[in-house]
Amino acid sequence: MPAVAVLVDILVMITNVLVMLIIVQFVIGLLFAFNVVSPSNEFLRQVYDSINRLLEPVLRPIRNIMPATGAIDFSPLVLIIGLQVLIRVLMGVAGAY
Repeated sequence: MPAVAVLVDILVMITNVLVMLIIVQFVIGLLFAFNVVSPSNEFLRQVYDSINRLLEPVLRPIRNIMPATGAIDFSPLVLIIGLQVLIRVLMGVAGAY
């Protein structure tokens, strides 16, 4: 049973990294949208594009399933909630609570 707990721990760490990347993507997007930081800032643009390339394969299927909501993209929120639910289920199965 300890091997399952180790696997769940690894999945929790990966999930935490994904959630942090989603939050960083969101914050940089807001900074660009409200002109707090110029979109021509090369460093932030590269960071933002890199995070988008990493997250797009995960977010695209969620966007395809969700109805169009206009200018607001709820797919990152759905992904975060889904990851948290998955982790809670795995922790319950592994007895890690």
